[in-house]
Amino acid sequence: MSEHEHTPTQAKILTVSDGVRYGTREDRSGATLQAHLSSVGYEVVERALTEDGSDAVRDKLIELAAGFNGVIITTGGTGFGPRDLTPEGTRAAIEREAPGLAEAMRLVNPLGRLSRGICGTVGTALVINTPGSTKGCVETFDAIADVIPHAVRLMVDNKDQHPHAETPSDPAHG
Repeated sequence: MSEHEHTPTQAKILTVSDGVRYGTREDRSGATLQAHLSSVGYEVVERALTEDGSDAVRDKLIELAAGFNGVIITTGGTGFGPRDLTPEGTRAAIEREAPGLAEAMRLVNPLGRLSRGICGTVGTALVINTPGSTKGCVETFDAIADVIPHAVRLMVDNKDQHPHAETPSDPAHG
């Protein structure tokens, strides 16, 4: 058993909403996610918000991911509205996409098929896009919650699990 199995996975929550950012709406989904994550054993270390738009999302995700080993869960901006650009901003920030996570999240209910959310990695942070509704953000997170701690441990503990030397017999290089 590794030391990480006793340490709760750290989480940051990013609410993406013009209304919340500019004070015309309450951040209900961010608050709901924080309460839910805490209740299932995650350590929420930061809550942030940004306005809608791909550049704002990209910049905020890069800032939140810097030196962070954990999961960053966005809420909002995954639908079909003209300012729903969270997936585009996420795609610009991530280094590697994790399509299996997003696919599993879309299967939780019929409306999940309307989510354009994506998942991927930025350094040792796993980024997950969830919908902006209080029900949607929790149920899509729960669809993949069982594998998140393992994914984070893989990024932190197994950054370079392949041998450094390239040999002619290596099928990937020959």
